[in-house]
Amino acid sequence: LAILGVVLLLLVVVIRGMAAPAPICSLLGQPALPLLSAEGDINIGAVFPLHRNALFKVHSFTSRPEKTPCISFNQREFQFAQTLIFALEEINNSSDLLPGLSLGYQVYDSCSSAPLAIHSALALMNSPGPEDSLGDPSSCSRSPAVLGIVGESISTSTIGISSLVGPFNIPVISHFATCACLSNKKKFPSFFRTIPSDFYQSRALAKLVKHFGWNWVGVVNSNNDYGNNGMATFMEAAWHEGVCVEYQESIHRTDPREKLLEVIKVIRRATARVVVLFVGLGDIVPLMNEMALEGDPGLQWVGSEAWITARLLTENKSYGFLRGAVGFAIRNARLDGLEQFLDKVHPSQVPDNTLLREFWETVFQCSFEGGSSRLCTGAESLAKLNNQYTDMSELRIPNKVYTAVYAIAHALHNLLTDLKNDTDSGKIPVYTPQQVLRYLKEVRFRVKTGEEIWFDDNGDVVACYDLLNWQQEEDGTMQFHVVGLYDSSMPPEQRITFNKGKLAPASVCSESCPTGTRKAVQKGKPVCCYDCVPYSNGCYRCDLEYWSNEKRDLCVLKPVEFLSYEEIMGIVLVFFSLLGSGVTTLVAVVFSIHKDTPIVRANNSELSFLLLFFLTLCFLCSLTFIGRPSEWSCMLRHTAFGITFVLCISCVLGKTIVVLMAFRATLPASNIMKWFGPTQQRLSVLAFTLIQVLICVLWLTVSPPFPYKNMKTYKEKIILECDVGSAIGFWAVLGYIGLLALLCFVLAFLARKLPDNFNEAKFITFSMLIFCAVWITFLPAYVSSPGKFTVAVEIFAILASSFGLLFCIFAPKCFIILLRPEQNTKKHIMGKTSNDIRY
Repeated sequence: LAILGVVLLLLVVVIRGMAAPAPICSLLGQPALPLLSAEGDINIGAVFPLHRNALFKVHSFTSRPEKTPCISFNQREFQFAQTLIFALEEINNSSDLLPGLSLGYQVYDSCSSAPLAIHSALALMNSPGPEDSLGDPSSCSRSPAVLGIVGESISTSTIGISSLVGPFNIPVISHFATCACLSNKKKFPSFFRTIPSDFYQSRALAKLVKHFGWNWVGVVNSNNDYGNNGMATFMEAAWHEGVCVEYQESIHRTDPREKLLEVIKVIRRATARVVVLFVGLGDIVPLMNEMALEGDPGLQWVGSEAWITARLLTENKSYGFLRGAVGFAIRNARLDGLEQFLDKVHPSQVPDNTLLREFWETVFQCSFEGGSSRLCTGAESLAKLNNQYTDMSELRIPNKVYTAVYAIAHALHNLLTDLKNDTDSGKIPVYTPQQVLRYLKEVRFRVKTGEEIWFDDNGDVVACYDLLNWQQEEDGTMQFHVVGLYDSSMPPEQRITFNKGKLAPASVCSESCPTGTRKAVQKGKPVCCYDCVPYSNGCYRCDLEYWSNEKRDLCVLKPVEFLSYEEIMGIVLVFFSLLGSGVTTLVAVVFSIHKDTPIVRANNSELSFLLLFFLTLCFLCSLTFIGRPSEWSCMLRHTAFGITFVLCISCVLGKTIVVLMAFRATLPASNIMKWFGPTQQRLSVLAFTLIQVLICVLWLTVSPPFPYKNMKTYKEKIILECDVGSAIGFWAVLGYIGLLALLCFVLAFLARKLPDNFNEAKFITFSMLIFCAVWITFLPAYVSSPGKFTVAVEIFAILASSFGLLFCIFAPKCFIILLRPEQNTKKHIMGKTSNDIRY
């Protein structure tokens, strides 16, 4: 009965399937529709945080969830959205750019929330389309309604959008997401931005505080991708600049008041008088509100581009303690016609649009519904207002929105130009996001502001910043004054330029010690904090890592010396190392091409190729000896050297044994070669190498090499070198190499007079003679060489012995192969011996 029931059920399903057409794909849940939209031949999507907060609810999962409400209208972001529409209308009215085509738009609101930003991106991908706003969207099978997305303003939200649409090759161009993490093309393959990456801003801020002598600062960052990544880069750059950080705190707009008060307590109690604020605008406002309640803290503020140009802060008189703030801002621009366009925005343009009505009610503090608020008449004038929306003095970020739109338009224009010849004249070419993405990577154009725009391999633009200083005018208002410039296209030492003017206040942990006193580092504090202690008996001894200056009244850090890639000696050694590996590779190529010729076959081609490969490793292992020593490099350099050289000597030893065995095999009734065939040769190389590996493992386990500051050789400088750890382990590695080389030399010497016109033992003997001579002379030179020259001597010995092996063993063969091919015959090679020896 059960089986019969199942069969009947299947029959019912099949009959219904035959009777009714297959259902089309449909969207589940409430479709997300754009707040601002206009249909065009080609549509562009955009996501802006038009509200500052989203009121998420805890769902009961017993009914369909309602749409998430958003509060706190953001006039600044609404200005960005209108700038996008302004740019699109300007392009549509242009006869030079995309003639005959109109660009439409779909603008979504993320409400400053990453989940809602992703929800908006899904809507743009699933293509509800502006035309679906009047009816029920019934199909999700169409291609995306937009060919590109402009946005988002917040780095975290942009990361979510780019991660979502990246696999589908839909380009995303952000105007305000500066997190350096977005430059990772493996994670965000379709991401571009018209605003510089924080990779440059963080380093510029570190150089800024260094320039003003602020070597003792506190830092506060947003607890999100923008703040955490930017501050991590700043901390690293500050350390390199010699700037000490007293404290680091992180905040977020959703933090409780207790957390903000705790951060303020840390700031006020600290001794650092300079605070670097790498925070977003939405995060700094709650912090400043609480700070204002406790009065002026008397601090110097250093800001990131996210808030340093925000009029919202300068117009609030309770934030007067921010006067004197400095920070880098995106360069300003002038967009002709934008002011008139913004003034014309009115709810009557789209009467049913709730966003336009909310905007009007917010800026004029009225209501279309009446009630307790003043009634909106619609006759109000935006031109008479002075707020974030109407402010035309700071178009730094709107210009980046404008540029992003033009980047997509120019990519489409170039695409259209290339497709014109491939389509019928009466048809509009079909565009895909993938095509737009490809053309965006190659786009290069100049906007009407005079700025040339192009994207590098990471999707970034050239970083240019204005250095701003907040200065209070006579009327009490706060104004931005440009006091410097940063340009990443310039050489590193010329990237920051400062205008002449009043220097900012000092912020140091300890003032400079006067003559007759010395610095004494305070216990548990960074090196920037010290006490000035009078000299005792007129003189005192500096600490081991310090040395007296020329006046002998101050201890200064000794310079640290090691063999680096930047100095001439290091460059020369790197050159010869790469030259050796390159020549070895060429020899291997020659042998590979002529592998079937008698001279290659008669000299054990398999061991020859192994020897060439290991010689390449010998040349390259010398590179590990150059650069600043670290724990891993100290362990790697000696073990890599020891193992690679044993591999080489083992191959040479194997070739020598083969020569002896081969000529023994020519004697009557001799079957000695079967005991040392190709398998035994490989095993001998492996066995000889395994012994060295065991020595190295014991060495690294018992007492491995480590970086060591040598302060005994020179009094005036520190030699940073690798201590071998266990001297027994070090000399055991060298001794084993020497033992194998000596054994190889003896066997090759015995085989040098064996009959053959091309007896390889002669060349092996000479190569081992050079090898042993180099390393015998190395020992006294290594012991007597001071400082970085010790490392140079060891590298020289590695390169010299490697070149000796390469040229002595392989140069004669290459000479015959390339220049004397008539001698590359079995008859010539066999000479007096007539047997066909093959091994």
